[in-house]
Amino acid sequence: MATTAELKNIATQIRRDIVRMVHGVNSGHPGGSLGCADFFTALYFNIMKHQTSFNMDAPNEDVFILSNGHISPVYYSTLARAGYFDTKELATFRKLNSRLQGHPATHEHLPGIRIASGSLGQGLSVAAGAALTKKLNEKKDLVFSLHGDGELNEGQIWEAALFAAHHKIDNLIATIDWNGQQIDGPTDKVMNIGDLEAKFSAFGWTVLQMDGNDMDSTVATLEKAKSLTGQGKPIVILMRTAMGKGVDFMEGTHQWHGVAPNDEQLAKALAQLPETLGDY
Repeated sequence: MATTAELKNIATQIRRDIVRMVHGVNSGHPGGSLGCADFFTALYFNIMKHQTSFNMDAPNEDVFILSNGHISPVYYSTLARAGYFDTKELATFRKLNSRLQGHPATHEHLPGIRIASGSLGQGLSVAAGAALTKKLNEKKDLVFSLHGDGELNEGQIWEAALFAAHHKIDNLIATIDWNGQQIDGPTDKVMNIGDLEAKFSAFGWTVLQMDGNDMDSTVATLEKAKSLTGQGKPIVILMRTAMGKGVDFMEGTHQWHGVAPNDEQLAKALAQLPETLGDY
C-alpha cells in the first residue's frame, strides 16, 4: 500500500504526463484527465487487485472499465506508471501506428485495455456484464468503472443502472466524475442531470459521495465502497472533481475539455507540476 504522500507524487507525475502528451500532438482531452488523476492513482496503486502481466479475461483479479474514453491520457499514464508498459511509449500518444489511440481501443492489444471506449454511454453495460460474469463464475473479484457526468445524458446508462440493480450485481462499483462540465458547457446548461443521489437511490443503488481531488477522501471512499459489496446492491460513487485540476488556468472550465496547451501554456502548467517520478 502506498502512503498518501507517495500517491500524491504519483498523481502529480501523471498530471505532468497528461499535459506533455496532449501538447506533443496538439490534440487530446486534458481537462477531465487532470481532474481524474487522483482517482486513477488511488485505484491502481492502492485499491484494485490487478496484474500487470495482462490477461484479458482477468480470472482472478479486479477489472476496471473506462467509459468516458476521451480521458485516455490519464488512463495511459496510469497504466504506464503502474508497469503495464514502458513509460517511453507515452511519447507516441495519438501518433500514426501508435497503440495509444485518442480513445482506448483493443485492436492494438495495449496491456490494461479491456474495451474500446469512444462512444459514450456504453461502459456501464460492459461493467455490469463483466461483474455478473464474475458472480456466475463464483469469483470474489470486483469490477470498477468510471463515467463522465455529461455522459449521463445517454439513455443506455440508465438502462444499465436498472439492469445492475435488478440482477443484484453487488460486485460492481461505478464512479461518476461529477465535475459539472461537458464539451459544450456546464452540465446544468447543456442538460441538467439533477439530483444524482436521489436518482441512483431510486434505481436501487447504494450511493456514496467523495471529493475526488482529495487523496485521503478518495482512498477512504473507495475502501468503503469495497466494504459495501456483496450486500445485494450495486454501488455508485458521486465524485466531485475540478476539470483541469492541478493547472490553475485550466481549472473549472469546459474550455479545456478537448484543447491542448501551446508552448507557453505548457511551460506554465509544468511549472505547477514538479517532476516526481521522472519524465518519459
